[in-house]
Amino acid sequence: MAFVKIFNDPVYGFITVPSGILLELIEHPFLQRLQRIKQLGLSHYVYPGAVHSRFHHALGAYHLMTLALNQLRLKGVSISDEEYTAAQIAILLHDIGHGPFSHVLEHTILPVPHEEITALMMDRLNREFGDRLALAIRIFRNQYDRPFLHQLISSQLDTDRLDYLTRDSFFTGVAEGVIGYDRLILMMDVTDQRLVLEEKAVYSIEKFLTSRKIMYLQVYMHKTAIAAEYMLNLFLSRFKAISNRSWASRSLSYFLDGKVSRHTDPEEFLPYFASIDDVDIWSLLKEAVQGPDPMLRFLAGGLINRRLFRISMKDENFEAPSGSTPPPDTGLNEAEWDSLRSADIHHFEITPYEQGESEICIRHKAGSLLPFSSLRDMDHLKNSVSRYYRVEPR
Repeated sequence: MAFVKIFNDPVYGFITVPSGILLELIEHPFLQRLQRIKQLGLSHYVYPGAVHSRFHHALGAYHLMTLALNQLRLKGVSISDEEYTAAQIAILLHDIGHGPFSHVLEHTILPVPHEEITALMMDRLNREFGDRLALAIRIFRNQYDRPFLHQLISSQLDTDRLDYLTRDSFFTGVAEGVIGYDRLILMMDVTDQRLVLEEKAVYSIEKFLTSRKIMYLQVYMHKTAIAAEYMLNLFLSRFKAISNRSWASRSLSYFLDGKVSRHTDPEEFLPYFASIDDVDIWSLLKEAVQGPDPMLRFLAGGLINRRLFRISMKDENFEAPSGSTPPPDTGLNEAEWDSLRSADIHHFEITPYEQGESEICIRHKAGSLLPFSSLRDMDHLKNSVSRYYRVEPR
């Protein structure tokens, strides 16, 4: 009888993982590292419960992938055992390339997107596991001739999004993010090797897309979290500029030295990358609070003790702020104080539903297929929502 590992997840209950390659991957340092990386970066400054990790999300997405594959099999979709396990592996590993605080420092520490790092780390694991991840990598990169398997990992309605919206709403307490993942999975099917959803899922899809929009505006791009992220990036930029960086861990120093580029041999930087996580950054901040540099002390003290910058956010553009005098207790002069201001007006945009090749496909009872964007009363989901903001110390 095969051994099964049971994880007690606060969102879904018991998640089972069979012995073999899946459990071996979960126990690998690459995946265990995700336990030390927060899923929502610095959002705990706003939502104190948002301290769940990328590891939690990886397990949750794996669980939803398993449910989806089982549902498709029940509907008569032929999925071999090899394809079944490969899809599970692909979703389990889909986020291993995230750095400390997930998206917050993605372009500060390493000038390579996390998706590329994920692919490199999967290649490394494939060599380590004797080419047993080859099919999972093909599915992950959308190089397999059954595209619905890739769509379950990455599309406008995939198991990745289904989990992070469900999980993030649970841990933040933002009820608007609840999406009804179970009904959406029940409505999945495959036509011509592409993922489709049954016509009766239309309003569940609308709810899913609306919830994602709300979560972006209320959680992922919350102004307080943006201000904290701005401070952390300022801190690391300043830390890179000083001559004495002995407080940083060896692996973090490797990246802060600025010698890594998109052309650096992955075999050189992956071992360093695989050993950095949120702990390296918090340790650096704690040391900086007592350090000799006044600007680093000011920024680190603000992040450690939640004295965050002021942020102004509007629906339309506005003028940048004029200069001001720093408070006397900061130890900063006017030039240093002004350097902490956001020189530009920043902007972000969220579009709930993107039209084009990656559209969600709806299958009507008669068998006809239509893109979701062609359905009546769904135009509101195609409209972009923009926000402009500026950040300044206080």
